[in-house]
Amino acid sequence: MTVRIFHASSPEAVVLLAAAIDAGCFTEPDRRVLLLSRLGAAPEAAPDLSETAGFELLRDRFDEVRSWNDAIAPFHPAGWLPRADDAPLWERHFRRAWGLGGAEVELVVDSPHAGPARALTQVFAGVPVDAYAEGPGGYGPTGEKIPPLTGARVRRLLHPDLVPGARPLLLGEYEVESRTVPAEAIVKVVAELASSAVETPAVEAPALLLGQDLAGAGLITAAEEAGLRLEMVRGAAALGHTRLVYAPDPYTPWEHPAALLAEAGRLGVGLTVLDTASPVPADVLLHRLRPALVVGCTATALFGAARFHGLPVAVVGTELLLERLTPYENGERIPATLADAVLPPLADGRAVAAQRPSAEVELTGLLAAVAFAMRPRVRPDLRPDAERYLAAHLDGRTWRYFKRRRLASLALPGVVPARLAFLRSHPALRRAARRARALRNGRG
Repeated sequence: MTVRIFHASSPEAVVLLAAAIDAGCFTEPDRRVLLLSRLGAAPEAAPDLSETAGFELLRDRFDEVRSWNDAIAPFHPAGWLPRADDAPLWERHFRRAWGLGGAEVELVVDSPHAGPARALTQVFAGVPVDAYAEGPGGYGPTGEKIPPLTGARVRRLLHPDLVPGARPLLLGEYEVESRTVPAEAIVKVVAELASSAVETPAVEAPALLLGQDLAGAGLITAAEEAGLRLEMVRGAAALGHTRLVYAPDPYTPWEHPAALLAEAGRLGVGLTVLDTASPVPADVLLHRLRPALVVGCTATALFGAARFHGLPVAVVGTELLLERLTPYENGERIPATLADAVLPPLADGRAVAAQRPSAEVELTGLLAAVAFAMRPRVRPDLRPDAERYLAAHLDGRTWRYFKRRRLASLALPGVVPARLAFLRSHPALRRAARRARALRNGRG
């Protein structure tokens, strides 16, 4: 008997998994278990994914639904890991609690370097693993080194084709095969959700403004995020949109919309703020409302709106986010880089009308360079690509994707004079630089 456990912590993940099942990306197991987790700073205060509008329609793909939060309570799901000696005890506990018995288990998880996915792969040691990336983060490097005994078990990386011409770098250090979940299957699942009894505002062709909890994630300040929301309202109004719908992230708290409503009133445009009591997936809003414009920062729905729904999009705050992100290896850097590089900025009316970025970039090289700068120990193989890109394309616009100190610490082009470029590849000097950094950081 084979039991396949699908882990998900977002509506987008559940949609992608359902689409992958429908598209025949998996063989038929004896049982499918959907394991849901609520993350964030206060997961107990966030609505459960099973409460998402239309969830019952997706539930039919699975034999049962379990809660990871309940299974490991009172531990926090984002940071809990079993001690190595305790992993077999936890496996016996979960097998008993979930009725797995002695069945063969297979895991389907997001990147197994952190969070519940990492815990699951440690508890169920030795079982086959399929990974997935539902958002643009999959085009970046793995967050940290994964133990070989885990990485060697990952068979495939499933992902939506969010950015044409880009290939996922996630888990590339293990040469994991990437497989695209067909766009038709994703759109079909979204249409199924949208056909359910979901309440959406009766606003014709609005500009849909997508909220994110960037401040709650510690990426920018609350004041800066409030400013971005006002910028979305002003930018949409400046482009001639008189009907706006603001969709806050339903799984995170946010401030009262009084400031947004006041700004909309001052500009003479109508603004509808969605009620977060009944979470509606962003893809369902896209399908139902067919907005005239979709505005956001780095939300996955922005890429999906352009790629799968054929809707015009625009971004705000990407340059600010790229500047504020710390440390450099922050996982949000790749989504911010992609949003800035391939989607038009809201402030550039011509770019929005043409649905092209303000300036063209060499995307493959850019992603390789940013990925190497983020995780040089995870993807040392990307150094040649990073050096080629930086030597040829580093200019006034592309500097925003890098930090001078980061390039200097890695001896990459951009901070070393051309006449001294040969020193970058000198093994002895690079060893000395690594030793100096270790001493500076107190690891000597």
